[in-house]
Amino acid sequence: MRKLPPLGALRVFEAAARRMSFKLAAEELNVSATAVSHQIRQLEEMLETKLFERGTRQVRLTTAGQVLFPVLRDGLDRFEQAIADMRRQEASKVARLTSTVAFVAKRLAPLAGSFREAYPEWTLRLDASHRMVDLEVDADAAIRLGGGDYPGLVTEPLFADRFAPVCVPRLAPASAADLKHATLIHYDWGTLRRHDARAPVWRQWLERAGATDVEAGAGLSFTDEIHAVQSAIAGQGIALLSLTLVAEELASGILVQPFDLTLESDRYDLVYSPRMADRPATRVLRDWVHAQFSGDA
Repeated sequence: MRKLPPLGALRVFEAAARRMSFKLAAEELNVSATAVSHQIRQLEEMLETKLFERGTRQVRLTTAGQVLFPVLRDGLDRFEQAIADMRRQEASKVARLTSTVAFVAKRLAPLAGSFREAYPEWTLRLDASHRMVDLEVDADAAIRLGGGDYPGLVTEPLFADRFAPVCVPRLAPASAADLKHATLIHYDWGTLRRHDARAPVWRQWLERAGATDVEAGAGLSFTDEIHAVQSAIAGQGIALLSLTLVAEELASGILVQPFDLTLESDRYDLVYSPRMADRPATRVLRDWVHAQFSGDA
């Protein structure tokens, strides 16, 4: 439980500090200057420190006041912006869903039309980003790939991902040993999973397949997962890719999965703030996402 002074007193202090005047703060808040002075004095007593040095015709912040003011100002500015965004969203009925660049491109974007069909009065806004956005300000919900540990957020499991070698049909090898003659396509996990022994990489798959004489690090490497997918589709080699991201290509026959052996990866989860759970946009996204991916679990 937060131990804070009354928010009304903090708001009065912020206005007086911003205007450097009890009189101007009173006009802004539509109260008397005496009421402003009384609120600030009560706040000082509660904090056991002076916030203003009072002169005959002006006031100035003490050192403590200078520390408190910018924190309070920025917090109120953000609070005001969040309320404005919420009201604007409620008026326009925009549902904001964020996920990784690859998942938005390969799974969500092709499904966007179904959202419009199910909720014609709503607009779906997809945010493709690798950054962890604020799920109370920047988006209503997120689909995240990871271990399912998102403190402070509601987490609803969707499905687990798996990785396997995929390629165009003409490059399909007859056995794992034939991979020594193939160009291997890699997705460079970089800092995302650099120290994760379970990261789905060629070295791990080849060891599981018993193909220890295949050079695991050779071939083509991409820092963007979408580029690795495109390289495989272009017939540039055999890629170890997320079966989730290439599901459409596998279903259409553009790509094939020549081996049954797969590597387990992380889980896709729908996550959102518990404080936003009852908002219409969050409920709409929750229903739509589960309807789209219930068969993938």
